[in-house]
Amino acid sequence: MTGKSPCGCHEASLERLSQGFAFHSAQLAILILVSAALDSGRPAIAASPPGDVVGKVSVGYQGWFACTSDGSPINAWWHWSPNSQTPSSTNIGIYSWPDMRQYARGFQTAFPNLSNGQPATLFSSYDQQVVDTHFRWMQENEIDTAALQRFSPFGGEGPTRNGMTLKVRSAAETYQRKFYIMYDISGWDSFATQLKTDWTNYMLAQINITNSPAYAMQNGKPVVCIWGMGFTDRPGDAATCTEVINWFKAQGCYVIGGVPTWWRDSISDSKTNFLSVYTNFHMISPWMVGRFNDAAGSDWYRSNVNQGDITYCNSQGIDYQPCIVPGHSGQTPPTGRLHGDFMWHQVVNMMQIGAQGLYISMYDEFNEATQIIPTAEDASMNPAGSSFITWDADGVHCSADFYLRLTGDAGRMFKGQIPFQTTHSTPFVLPPVVPLAPTNLTAEPGNAQVRLTWAASVQAASYTVRRANASGGPYTTVATNIGLLSYTDTGLSNDTAYYYVVRAVNPTGQSPDSAEISATPILVGLKGDYYDNMDFTGFVLSRVDPGVNFDWGNGSPDPSIGVDTFSVRWTGQVVPLFSETYTFFTLSDDGVRLWVNGVQLVSNWTDHPPTENSGAIALTSGVRYSIQMDYYEKGGGATAALSWSSSSQTKEIIPANRLFPPVSVTPPQLGFTISGNAMRFTWPADHIGWRLVAQTNSIGAGLGPTWTTVPDSTATNQIFVPINPANGSAFFRLIYP
Repeated sequence: MTGKSPCGCHEASLERLSQGFAFHSAQLAILILVSAALDSGRPAIAASPPGDVVGKVSVGYQGWFACTSDGSPINAWWHWSPNSQTPSSTNIGIYSWPDMRQYARGFQTAFPNLSNGQPATLFSSYDQQVVDTHFRWMQENEIDTAALQRFSPFGGEGPTRNGMTLKVRSAAETYQRKFYIMYDISGWDSFATQLKTDWTNYMLAQINITNSPAYAMQNGKPVVCIWGMGFTDRPGDAATCTEVINWFKAQGCYVIGGVPTWWRDSISDSKTNFLSVYTNFHMISPWMVGRFNDAAGSDWYRSNVNQGDITYCNSQGIDYQPCIVPGHSGQTPPTGRLHGDFMWHQVVNMMQIGAQGLYISMYDEFNEATQIIPTAEDASMNPAGSSFITWDADGVHCSADFYLRLTGDAGRMFKGQIPFQTTHSTPFVLPPVVPLAPTNLTAEPGNAQVRLTWAASVQAASYTVRRANASGGPYTTVATNIGLLSYTDTGLSNDTAYYYVVRAVNPTGQSPDSAEISATPILVGLKGDYYDNMDFTGFVLSRVDPGVNFDWGNGSPDPSIGVDTFSVRWTGQVVPLFSETYTFFTLSDDGVRLWVNGVQLVSNWTDHPPTENSGAIALTSGVRYSIQMDYYEKGGGATAALSWSSSSQTKEIIPANRLFPPVSVTPPQLGFTISGNAMRFTWPADHIGWRLVAQTNSIGAGLGPTWTTVPDSTATNQIFVPINPANGSAFFRLIYP
């Protein structure tokens, strides 16, 4: 969440306490009933039995980080920077830097390298591996439930937010965690009608969200939270909010209210006369981020706010789920986390008053420094010269995953699985061990490259990749100090087998090699024919593009092409992952046409600003289908992108490994000229994918049996080969595959 305004000063708050004391005294009988439970720190009276939120620890999951070229519809540095442009030392939207060592993919920022020498990359929430990793951490630390934040999906963020819903559902099912939708009405003026539309048409009718075995249930009802009702700076009057709450209840939902801190008195951060609205919720979850900075502040709010809240909720049959704040950017100096003491003290306070659930605010929000997921431990893990808040800001070194482990211990204490204790015993760091060999090594071949991924090794600080030309080695080290769970080995020869192993490294030592894996690079992508006119005349060049995802702005695809009045035709084959009906989306400025398997799905051959068009077709998994996309640019901005989605495929730019260029199998005529000190070989554009091979022998020796592929020749229809008189005789031919 962002933009939650703090409450008024303590002096005014103490006056409010005295105003409400008569009511609290009237609940004396209830207080006596729960006193024994309060002494033990265990949850007390609850309106509801234990379920997926009552008696459980939930975390707020934003899932709102994206990066340019990550395949997300929004295609921008969403939430990483204030203007969605590349993050840099002068364009910062976060207060802490994430630990990237357990992610398979990172996107390069404009920050300098980390102080440990690793690239300054950031993750994209739109990457399924990232979401899977986040939910795996929840499973490993016994965190029960995630509240997926959902702001208005009716604007430009909608497709990305919809995609995140599917990714979260998949991850929650895989790692057996629960999740629910938390609507945030901040800035959502039309929420009264659009919440209902979204729940009915998208969540239920389109993706059947509540049919997921991972969807959170409470009292046999699907859980929905609405955050923001009643805040002075959020939309909605009392009548409107009441109607929406009761509509969701009529749909059979268990409805949580993310409400202002001072909801019960309807003052300060709450609109006046809103108590009658709040009492319609099944559960109350008051916002606490930024309300206090230390243990004394937590104690004050416990006595003057939370205690009265839960007394009132118990009297009304309402469940109570207070926020637990791990830390926040407003703490000055930035040492307020106190190596977990700040957070643990809040858990103790809320258990002692008998809270029926806990809500950790937040799981992944680096924008307000409230996150608990792995974060830079010290300055060595920050970009050089930066001042991001690190876990050791208070002088105590904590491992990157410390707050996940702390949350796990807090949850076990809350659920009575370990004894109640007023101070935590979570180790700041785990005992050092030599990491185990990485597992689950995979290799994905591409054009003259192989992308490797692997599973994280416990306590690995970095990874080393080694490569061989034959199974079993000998291996040569090709990369060290890798800070991700992936590495792309480039500059390889297509149609040549390579063999890889990976080692995990930390200051204690390095692991044995992983199991070996092999891959053979191949040409992937679509062949693009580029013309300097709008009508596919004035041919300039052909090349293989890894996909169609271009925003040329006021420029052009190549210096030899004018900035306006050009055209492109992409052709090749597309291979679906699922046997389902696929929707193909084009985003273009200007004209666009699209055919798949000979069927025209899009025809918008007009001048227009960036516009999305789509069409659907049933496809079978693993089958290669012909695809052709025509595009022209008349003037101004130039944009061309091609995405797809299906019931199992979240919307994304079609990746290179699903695309293959067209290949002619008719032997071509090989052209040859001398250009300076190089030989220039050319062949027809419809033979991109063929490879030029060569051999050199002594003069007069003739042809031998061994041919070597000329690097990069499969990705083009022309290539230059330097002349080396020492070679004697040189022979060349074009072959396929």
